[in-house]
Amino acid sequence: MAAGRRALTASPDRAHARAELLSAAGWAGADETAFPGDASTRRYTRLSRHGRTALLMDAPGASEAPACPPGASAFERRALGYNARARLAGNNTAAFAALAGALTARGLSAPVVYAADHEAGFLVIEDLGDDLYARLIPERAHEGKLYACAVDALAALYRSSFEAGPEAFGQRWAIQAYDREALLAETELFLDWYAPERGTKPDESVRAAFEAAWTKAFAVLDAHAPGLNLRDFHAENLIWLPERQAEAQVGLLDFQDALFGHPAYDLVSLTEDARRDVSPDLARPLADRFFAAAGLADRDAFDAACAVLAAQRNAKILGIFVRLARRDSKPRYLQLLPRVARHFVRDIAHPALDDIRALVREAAPGVYAEADQ
Repeated sequence: MAAGRRALTASPDRAHARAELLSAAGWAGADETAFPGDASTRRYTRLSRHGRTALLMDAPGASEAPACPPGASAFERRALGYNARARLAGNNTAAFAALAGALTARGLSAPVVYAADHEAGFLVIEDLGDDLYARLIPERAHEGKLYACAVDALAALYRSSFEAGPEAFGQRWAIQAYDREALLAETELFLDWYAPERGTKPDESVRAAFEAAWTKAFAVLDAHAPGLNLRDFHAENLIWLPERQAEAQVGLLDFQDALFGHPAYDLVSLTEDARRDVSPDLARPLADRFFAAAGLADRDAFDAACAVLAAQRNAKILGIFVRLARRDSKPRYLQLLPRVARHFVRDIAHPALDDIRALVREAAPGVYAEADQ
């Protein structure tokens, strides 16, 4: 077996492990260009050598809370922390490699993983280029065309079957369900971080009512069979690859947290982008396109699920962006709050979220003022 296609033994010295991996994969002595950081603790470096490029992912495992063990109870997950409750992979290179292999095997354009050191937390992966959707629209590409292609990729993803435990480089990764515990853990970030930021501190009675209201709303998610949710499907994680065909034209990034959940989740992640304004004229046609291409039935239930999942996601994002600003010293995320608040206020206007809307007016009325900015 070629050295570049296996997991290497990690060294306690990560610098040594990094050098070992690059040497074994054929990238020793490559020119290196660091990428700017994002919301995660992962780092990326572009490797250039003899006219070829690749990316080095640096994902130190100890920098995040542990992931959810398969079969863990809700009590055990709460004891382990947020990553386990929300079923986030964290900096787990085995998750990325296994999911990348599963996606590419089904004709989708995830980066090919060339080499891995799972213990040290390094991957050498395919470089899909710099043509992020967010950079191309609107100056160099038509928003409607690119988003239609993204929706087609989502529909192809939903129509595909995935084994629950794909394997890559000698390690298997368990893809779990986007269950009620994970969804609730994410909505609680709204009470934990966003509400206090806007001057309210919800008490335990409000928290209990909030959980009950969301649990009731989540019942609409049972109307459709689950599919694979990539969980961060938006314009800064999609790369345009026009030289490829059909759904492979959409390059996929940041999917290591994928879970089996309702098919609307990634659709609303795309159309209610926290970082850019998607044309409001696109939302309904894109939903129509996805609904038809995915072969779904019961449009009313689907529309209700879209509203519930959009509200859930935006509640989470409001909390996460405040947490990034206050806990992690990344204040730039506060600039994005008004857009997310506008999405959230519009989402909770749906009748499926009546109880949540009433609680939000009590627990965090400041979100309405934020949405008007």
